[in-house]
Amino acid sequence: MPAANPGKGKIPFATITRAVGAITIDGNIEEPDWFNGVPAGNFWQWFPTDSMLAELQTEIYFTYDDENLYVAAKCYSLSDKYVVPSLRRDFRAGGSDNLTFVFDTFNDKTNAFFFGTNPEGVLREGLIANGGSGREDFSESWDNKWHGEVKKHDGYWSAELAIPFKTIRYQEGSTKWRFNCYRFETQKNERSTWFQIPRNQFITDLAFMGDLSWDEPLKKTGTSISLIPFVSADAGWDFEAADDQFNFNRSIGGDGKIAVTPGMNLDLTVNPDFSQVEVDQQVTNLQRFEVFFPERRQFFLENADLFGTFGDNRINPFFSRRIGVATDTAQGLTIQNPIYYGARLSGKLNEDWRAGFLNMQSAGDDKNDLPSFNYTVAAVQRKVFSRSNVGFIFVNKQAFGDNESQTYNAFNRVMGVDYNLATADNAWAGKTFYHRSFTPEAADTLSQNFAHGLTLSYRERSFAARWEHQWVGEGYNAETGFVPRKDFFQIQPRFQLFFYPKRGKIVQHGPILQSQILYTPDHGRSDHEFRLRWEFSFRDNSRLELEARNEYTYLFEAFDPSRQNVYFLPGETGYSYSSVNLEYNSDNSKPLSFRVEPRIGQFFNGNRVGLRSSVTYRFQPFGTVTLDYNFNRIALADPFDPVNLHLVGPRIDLTFTKTLFLTTFIQYNNQIDNLNVNARFQWRFKPVSDFFLVYTDNYLPNDFKVKNRAIVAKLTYWLNT
Repeated sequence: MPAANPGKGKIPFATITRAVGAITIDGNIEEPDWFNGVPAGNFWQWFPTDSMLAELQTEIYFTYDDENLYVAAKCYSLSDKYVVPSLRRDFRAGGSDNLTFVFDTFNDKTNAFFFGTNPEGVLREGLIANGGSGREDFSESWDNKWHGEVKKHDGYWSAELAIPFKTIRYQEGSTKWRFNCYRFETQKNERSTWFQIPRNQFITDLAFMGDLSWDEPLKKTGTSISLIPFVSADAGWDFEAADDQFNFNRSIGGDGKIAVTPGMNLDLTVNPDFSQVEVDQQVTNLQRFEVFFPERRQFFLENADLFGTFGDNRINPFFSRRIGVATDTAQGLTIQNPIYYGARLSGKLNEDWRAGFLNMQSAGDDKNDLPSFNYTVAAVQRKVFSRSNVGFIFVNKQAFGDNESQTYNAFNRVMGVDYNLATADNAWAGKTFYHRSFTPEAADTLSQNFAHGLTLSYRERSFAARWEHQWVGEGYNAETGFVPRKDFFQIQPRFQLFFYPKRGKIVQHGPILQSQILYTPDHGRSDHEFRLRWEFSFRDNSRLELEARNEYTYLFEAFDPSRQNVYFLPGETGYSYSSVNLEYNSDNSKPLSFRVEPRIGQFFNGNRVGLRSSVTYRFQPFGTVTLDYNFNRIALADPFDPVNLHLVGPRIDLTFTKTLFLTTFIQYNNQIDNLNVNARFQWRFKPVSDFFLVYTDNYLPNDFKVKNRAIVAKLTYWLNT
């Protein structure tokens, strides 16, 4: 067993030396060069406890040459019975056997690359941002070229990876990277890490990493240029249109990636096409405000945190999904408009500075009296202290048109500054920000065109506390952002306790007390939400939450939460209501797993009974079948009739091989009176080169009359120079 971990409480280290001979990536760790450096070993448990070494250990070896970083791993096991849900690339780690390597190549404790594999040799890669202290900081959507193979042996499985230096960003001349590795294994039901991480911290938190030392300073790689052209064709039928029911389009375009420096990358796109992107999962919306759906388009994902994490998740000055989306000026509906081109220069200038510049031009829409818009975003971030940073952002949406009908702003701009706090041990974390918006007609509301927020949290082993507040002026207008509500001041305190039983089925539990109180100028308290929740984590990976909730909502305008638009709750009225919730998630490493979340209680001036549930069956390793079901029965006072809202979402995810995938997603939602069928076939015929065939139908659920139908074929090919 390697002795590369010096023991509890000390920073572990490993070394990497240049390979003398050739490294063959076949999963067999046989070449002598693997054993010239100090390997990484002696992994610590993170689950079910964090105070002992892992029972099933892992060994990591490193070497390199002029072109590639090589990583090898030996993962000890009890048998060859592993859990691998599917053969799809970019798998989720939970509920399966897998290993993930995390590299903080600029030693900034804020951003990192990760690469992973499992016993079937399925690969995944992605990015970690904002220190990795939450699931939202972890993205598997980033794709790039690299290679890996796995072999199964008696008592262990082994992996070898070759990661081109051109794939990752790093500082020229550096002699040390921060590194960690975490492993999920199902035979002993352990989650283990090379660097010992406290149980109440996230497993990918970049505050907890060891050192990977190079035997010589890293050299600058040669200029890397990748071209990713595409061709696509789509046919669509709109059966609700009076004329022009059939449309056929052909398209050609592409992306380019140029490594300007080892830390900075220039991404280019011409006539981008996102038709292969997976559809959003629908939700039942019982609130008054817009629902957030995450960005899925590949062009926007690398260094997305540099542009998209200013403010917070409800006061975001730049939300990339606004680009290529416009509003039908007659009906107020969201419509798509093409993007002509885009360019983004982003990355690390050195260990302390990050910078990003984005520019995109969208097409006009004469039918809806919309001009061509240009979007420009500039962001810079400076590391301060051990893990904190200060950032500045400028967002400009500029119209190119005469605007004689005054249906849009000639420009919309946002400027702001954020300070992100993270101490070396992640005990203290938080952020504060101040942003201002500028539009032509806003001169008389300049005193109200601001947004401000502050979050400060403290976490130790036995408890955690957080204070959060937001203040958004009536005149704040971030057209390229996500700000579903304005003109309010809100506070959100939270307190949590952690208990760790030494024996029994429960490994962690504790209460959470949190509140959200919102004040509106000239009115006072207009909303509140008080929650008391108790969370339980079990040794078999299942989880249970019990919650009591009290809410108060003051409606300034008439509102129908069911969206039936027959009767409306009157405005200028306050409503107080209480409910109880339960959520149980079973062990997702089992062939059959499920989640159930019942809710019962009051709702505005009536009652609500709800159920969110999901059942998944795994037929390893070829895929899963999942049935999501969301039910809400809303019974408001007269004159409302009781309403039953159903959202059913069967999903079939088939992975015939490591290169052939078929996903079929069916969504029935009677709140919007729609039945959607989306089938997506993908053939990855070469690394990061794909053929997609996507079929979509939308029906009226009562008589299955087709609303619209589309079929898209797209071919992409990754060329390297």
